[in-house]
Amino acid sequence: MSKANVRKQILEKNSAIFIKEKEKPLSSQGLFTKHLKRVYPIGLHRSSSSLSLSSVSLSLSQSSNDDSSLTDCSATPLEQKISLALRLISPSERREVPVARNFQTRQQRQQQQQKQDQGSNDGELKRCNWITKNSDKVYVAFHDEFWGVPVYDDIQLFELLALSGMLMDYNWTEILKRKELFREAFDGFNPNIVAKMGEKEIMEIASNKAIMLAESRVRCLVDNARCLLKIAREFGSFSNYMWGNVNFKPTINRYKYPRNVQLRSPKAEAISKDLLKRGFRFVGPVIVYSFMQAAGLTIDHLVDCYRYGECVSLAERPRRHI
Repeated sequence: MSKANVRKQILEKNSAIFIKEKEKPLSSQGLFTKHLKRVYPIGLHRSSSSLSLSSVSLSLSQSSNDDSSLTDCSATPLEQKISLALRLISPSERREVPVARNFQTRQQRQQQQQKQDQGSNDGELKRCNWITKNSDKVYVAFHDEFWGVPVYDDIQLFELLALSGMLMDYNWTEILKRKELFREAFDGFNPNIVAKMGEKEIMEIASNKAIMLAESRVRCLVDNARCLLKIAREFGSFSNYMWGNVNFKPTINRYKYPRNVQLRSPKAEAISKDLLKRGFRFVGPVIVYSFMQAAGLTIDHLVDCYRYGECVSLAERPRRHI
């Protein structure tokens, strides 16, 4: 065989190999796309005209070096199109979206905090949530000056116990509006005087339309005054008896929401049971717990109320029972 024929056969063989190598990327296109989907969730479609990217979603943590590694100097047109599509999505721009959202969230939180502190900035005091703009002045004053302040005087304790008992028929606002009428009718709630009231005084109070107390309520107060004097003789004072039930130390609660404030407590139930045994009337657990709140035996101001710290300071002072 001549050298020309050998050279011709070698050229034809090399040409065939070159054609096969050129067709390989097209045959391995499915493998390349499958591998690419593992790295990026990209949907690829073939159309009659050109390649289209239906959806492209990239991880924000992906670096720009990953894009450059997908192409080289020998990239096919398919690879070049994919690389160009990936480069159009800038990771730095994608990162700006959550940053802007986070900034907006912080801004909203600051606005909410400013709204919460608006009351203090405007000079308004933060009170318990059940004190609203529509609350009566006498009720607000009672909350600000008396409710939760420890009381150790027998006359004041008897007055608060009597007013708490009226909660069966009225609310605090209605009771406080007539408090001065009650004081005048019951001689300042002095148990020594009330205990001596006879039938005439009882009927006069019951017939007073301004006071609006039923005869049974009036008789109840007179009987409770007599029972209180018996306790005072036994324990030295009604204050000693009442504060002794809580070991002469107020219960300090830390309630944040009104729904957390209870209507009764095990201690109130125990005191109620003992008072009923001693002859008191209209002193159920709910009434007794309301009395304990008003007399400062338990501190139930909400923690964000301006009176909470003041009442706690009063409660932590050395006991002053008599």
